[in-house]
Amino acid sequence: MAQKKPKMTVFTISMMTAAAVVSLRGLPMMGKEGLTMFFYILFSTLVFLVPASLVSAELGGAFSKKGGGVYTWVKEAFGSRWGFTAIWLQWIQNVVWYLPVLGFAAACLAYVFMQPSLADSGYFTGAVVLVIYWAATLLALQGHDVAGQVTKYGMLLGTVLPGLVIIVLGLLWIDMGNAIQFLQPASAGSDGGAQGPHARLFPHITGLGDIAFLAGIILLFAGVEVHAVHANELEDPSRQFPESLLLAAIVIFVLFTAGSFAVAAVIPAEEISLTAGLMQAFQAILAKFDIAFLTPLMGLLVAFGVIGQVMSWVDGPSRGLLETAKEGEIPPFLARTNQNGVQRNILIIQALIITLLSALYFIMDNVSVAFFVLSAMTVTLYLAMYILMFAAAIKLRITRPDLPRSYKVPGGTVGMVLVAGLGLLGVSFALVVGFFPPSNLPVGSPALYVGLVAAGMIVFIGLPLIINALKKPEWKPDPS
Repeated sequence: MAQKKPKMTVFTISMMTAAAVVSLRGLPMMGKEGLTMFFYILFSTLVFLVPASLVSAELGGAFSKKGGGVYTWVKEAFGSRWGFTAIWLQWIQNVVWYLPVLGFAAACLAYVFMQPSLADSGYFTGAVVLVIYWAATLLALQGHDVAGQVTKYGMLLGTVLPGLVIIVLGLLWIDMGNAIQFLQPASAGSDGGAQGPHARLFPHITGLGDIAFLAGIILLFAGVEVHAVHANELEDPSRQFPESLLLAAIVIFVLFTAGSFAVAAVIPAEEISLTAGLMQAFQAILAKFDIAFLTPLMGLLVAFGVIGQVMSWVDGPSRGLLETAKEGEIPPFLARTNQNGVQRNILIIQALIITLLSALYFIMDNVSVAFFVLSAMTVTLYLAMYILMFAAAIKLRITRPDLPRSYKVPGGTVGMVLVAGLGLLGVSFALVVGFFPPSNLPVGSPALYVGLVAAGMIVFIGLPLIINALKKPEWKPDPS
């Protein structure tokens, strides 16, 4: 008699969800907003994180035997064309995502070399991005063992440990009576006149550019759908999954808020670098305690954490794209694997795309601007995928109400429409906002900024539609 598969616990799923979402690289982006970060984090949690988790839990439970993730979910609702588009967007946004993530690693390494000014060098950042990513690709081609070890220790030593250190040091900084930077008066004329303290809980909105960071902050909460598919492995999914989600949301909210609070308390908002802001805070606080010699060590640990995170994703999303080869959605050329069973050609194409896009670091004067442009491009692609996912959930609940679901969004069809509809409205609004240059970054030409983000979205959404239009029957492998 087969052994019964052990059930997962509320704590396990909540920690898996939190680990998939929390990343130290987002702390400077949120810290740059001062107290307004509470608004952004709460907005992202309620309007995006919660709906995305609940919806993907239902879809994952309904199609757990079919696999394929978002490809299967959207395909069942809207057909193979849009299913392939959804999994493509999940893959390609991850490809673009590597650039700002590795840009953050480059800034950390600049402090390892005791040359913080290198964090503002596009040539240094671009070179680090290329070296690390190609090295990660070559390791991924060798199989999964090395990547698994780097990821495990990278999470513990490069994310959890530095995250706790920056939070504790930030609290000590305040306890010692140092000035809390986000409570200081804004510099004269920065907002068109004296606006009083920077400490406002809600954004000072004169245009959509004032909340452009919202799109990038929502991206920090993305990826929860990967682990929400485990909802049906709980003893009582309908009760326990919302509990695990609540716990994960609290953990994510506290870690992001406390970490961003520490960065914003130490570094004036106008001086926070999107790539080096975390290391700026480490340098200032450690110097205050006369242990500045630990700054390179913290930079090395954080960079190692980022490298571990990249190693964990180099292979994963591309394997999801490889699964579509079984349905004949991609040309056989892209479906080829090496002797280790790794999707060789897809990984090489990933690396070539990153090599091309890394040119932004070499040609743009401000590294923070390049970082944000790449983040904005990433978020538009990922939010487009979430639009398809939320729409698929609503349609499937209406057109296939009798589909067996181990977990259901509470409230029946009305509940699904409200929850998925809220997520749909949230991501649609963030998608629009992502096209507006942020008012607190020197983006140079707004037209160039919008052009780059729009071009990225048009090209990367158009490609799967073109591939689908050119799809041939012989692409589907023989079942035998």
